[in-house]
Amino acid sequence: MTGNIEQNVQFVRKNIAEAAKKSGRNPDDIKLIGVTKTIPPERMKELLAAGVTAIGENRVQEFLPKHEILAPEHAVEWHFIGHLQRNKVKFIADKVDLIHSVHSLELAGEIDKQARKFGRQIDILIEVNIANESTKFGLKPEEVLDFAGKLVDFANIRLKGLMCIAPFVENGSENRLFFENMRNLRVDIAKKYHYYHQANNLNLSMGMSGDYSVAIEEGATMVRVGTALFGER
Repeated sequence: MTGNIEQNVQFVRKNIAEAAKKSGRNPDDIKLIGVTKTIPPERMKELLAAGVTAIGENRVQEFLPKHEILAPEHAVEWHFIGHLQRNKVKFIADKVDLIHSVHSLELAGEIDKQARKFGRQIDILIEVNIANESTKFGLKPEEVLDFAGKLVDFANIRLKGLMCIAPFVENGSENRLFFENMRNLRVDIAKKYHYYHQANNLNLSMGMSGDYSVAIEEGATMVRVGTALFGER
């Protein structure tokens, strides 16, 4: 990894392609989301110029000024990937393309309410605490199926898949079982709820700078990469 964002993007895309090939998948089916927490707009523009137009932000108060600067001039696909408080939903409901971190019916209800005010539907992912870590948000794996079924009551949100933040490990392969379990959860949802038709219609947002290749091998359709693109914060 270098300090050159364009070179780093090429390196990450090469790894994505290799992991996809290893698992018999098309690299074009995997979305690279650039995680821009603490990254200034000037550096974000370099990422956009390098062809990464899906941006993942963690904090509402950081997301808003960046959106104001970049949105008028750049075609950005905005992903909110951090913990989202209900009282902050109203600030992003008309700006975000996908919310990755829905973990309660109360939050889902607020997103639905704010989406209705703006006359739109908002795409969401269910956040799964796949390793049952006490320091992380998300539903327990055994809660996900019932939760997914309750989301159909909300007309202004659309379930588009699952998200997890796997444990921090030195070797990404240590998270393989967690990613496999996420893939199995997606299949279970597809089987139980006929309106999802097939598992391939549901995204798996999983894998970060240290383990995205393993996540892709296990079925990730979105990887959230920051450090491998920008260097250590």
